[in-house]
Amino acid sequence: MRQTVETLRVLLVDDHALFRQGVQSLLESRPNIEVVGTVGDGYEAVRMVRELMPDVVLMDVEMPNCGGLEATRQIKHEFPHVKIVILSVVDDYDTIFEAIKSGAQGYLLKNLEAYQLFDMLDGLRRGDAPLSGSIAAKILMEFNRPAVAEKALPMQEELSERERQVLELLVTGMTNKEIAEVLVITENTVKTYLGNILAKLHLQNRIQAAVYAVRQGLVDAPYLDR
Repeated sequence: MRQTVETLRVLLVDDHALFRQGVQSLLESRPNIEVVGTVGDGYEAVRMVRELMPDVVLMDVEMPNCGGLEATRQIKHEFPHVKIVILSVVDDYDTIFEAIKSGAQGYLLKNLEAYQLFDMLDGLRRGDAPLSGSIAAKILMEFNRPAVAEKALPMQEELSERERQVLELLVTGMTNKEIAEVLVITENTVKTYLGNILAKLHLQNRIQAAVYAVRQGLVDAPYLDR
């Protein structure tokens, strides 16, 4: 029996109306995706999340009144379960990592193809973290930077051996499905382990976990040719 895919409810946040309309048309052409609203600044995004409770917010960075990073912080503070993916032309190092620290689940550049956007949304359903190729490269560069003096966050418990295995594979950029195949477990089990890891490290998403794990020496840095 074929499994039914639940409808993904998406809120679009961008100050360019034409861009919003174009992305909305693309998304609404796909089954199991519903665009619940479109807004043009961060304040409206926060208000609409409170009102509509979308599953995913596609968030621009540079907007009037309230930018995307501040809106991301407010939304994740109030609604940590809402997934936020930055969709922007901005690709500078500081903005990328500020977005990740603010709780964004992914970071995509606006020059992506339509199929890549659809693949990203499918990946979000599985718990993956969508990243444009150049963004992933910048994160790998962060892995190779000398560690700065920073106080390790307290852990309620030590990571189990299996949790460390999942974290090591996560750092290489593997998806939940790939991790499950390597460890011969189910994707749902991988999601459970990831939830435990984030709770123990006091982090919000898998990208934060990967960067933190390498910087704190919990796992080795990934190979750049993966």
